[in-house]
Amino acid sequence: MTKRTLANSGRRVVITGMGCVSPLGNTVDETWKSLLAGKSGAATISSFDSSALSVNFACEVKNFDPELYIPKKDQRRMDRFILLGVSAAAQALEQAKLTSDSVNPERVAVLLASGMGGLPGIEEQVKTIASGGRMSPFFIPQVIPNMLAGQVSIRYGFQGLNYSIASACSSSAHAIGEAARLIERGDADYAVAGGAEAAVCATGINGFATMKALSTRNDAPEKGSRPFDKDRDGFVMGEGAAVLVLESLESAQKRGATIIAELAGYGANSDAYHMTSPSEGGEGGARCVKLALEDAGLRPEDVSVVNMHGTSTPAGDVAESKGLLSVFGDYASKIHCTSSKSMTGHLLGGAGAIEAVFSSLYLRDQIVSPTINLENQDEACVLDYTANKTLKTDVNVVVSNSFGFGGTNATLILKRFV
Repeated sequence: MTKRTLANSGRRVVITGMGCVSPLGNTVDETWKSLLAGKSGAATISSFDSSALSVNFACEVKNFDPELYIPKKDQRRMDRFILLGVSAAAQALEQAKLTSDSVNPERVAVLLASGMGGLPGIEEQVKTIASGGRMSPFFIPQVIPNMLAGQVSIRYGFQGLNYSIASACSSSAHAIGEAARLIERGDADYAVAGGAEAAVCATGINGFATMKALSTRNDAPEKGSRPFDKDRDGFVMGEGAAVLVLESLESAQKRGATIIAELAGYGANSDAYHMTSPSEGGEGGARCVKLALEDAGLRPEDVSVVNMHGTSTPAGDVAESKGLLSVFGDYASKIHCTSSKSMTGHLLGGAGAIEAVFSSLYLRDQIVSPTINLENQDEACVLDYTANKTLKTDVNVVVSNSFGFGGTNATLILKRFV
């Protein structure tokens, strides 16, 4: 029996809307311009006093005004990750021109993920308890991860499947892939998919710093995220949100929607190796890429670009690079790889979604953003990482990798729509 895949299901899945709020800008256009310019979003933390911590910089969202999308009276019911995610969803839905009045709301699913949920809100309420204060009655719905999807579903009247995936740094990539599966098998015609994260708080920063996972370049934050560089010393925490509107090709064409790209393949698996370290030689991630290529009905030689997980950690960058070499062999030298985390920092559960946005834009504009701060390439990282300069080139197929603690992996394959 032939396996049902995105490539052979008969229901092609396309992207018709995108939104994001990021350390590089508060819309897709602002973020894209900064990304192509090689701008770093890293700076000393402004949202709280981090001077006592070993790491006091991050990639924060700047000049964000949630009131552009969310009435002030509703904001107190939402932790920051929800505010960011609802705002990104509003942008995506506006671009896609998708409303509950224009389509059957029962056929619209909402899958929006967060790896950490409302960590700042939890931290704040613990302080309130410790000082003898009264907890907010909105505390629980403020911080639970699924309330991002719930708030979007409620605000827009979408009545299809509504839930959140929490799989660490693969969360939003899994949400997008599983949303595509819903459409593929006919359980939905449309999906609002992606994720958000806002863990730049004392608990989040200190937690990762204590694990020795974060860069400690406090004196030069913009140089902290340096994937594949010999002198990298960890990732830079980022925050933000990104949301895609997915729909069946048939639905998009019937609505006359503008198609940005096709979501052609999805792979998901597990390293089954270690809590926080990738499997040796990147074997788990390599298998995930192979699964996604099989799902898309594509060969390794069809791939133009890989948007790597590329977090700037010593072990992770080497493992992913070795894994890709095992997938692509000699053809690997012809693929343009890149890590957008060199500029956005690591959005944790939101990373896969914003990188799916970037991958779609590579296809739309036929251009690849650089990996910045790559000044002294690690000898163990032997691929072409598009170092420090934006590249204008033919882009037909993009592989986007997301890997997370617990050994969880997700790979999305985006294809130029023709």
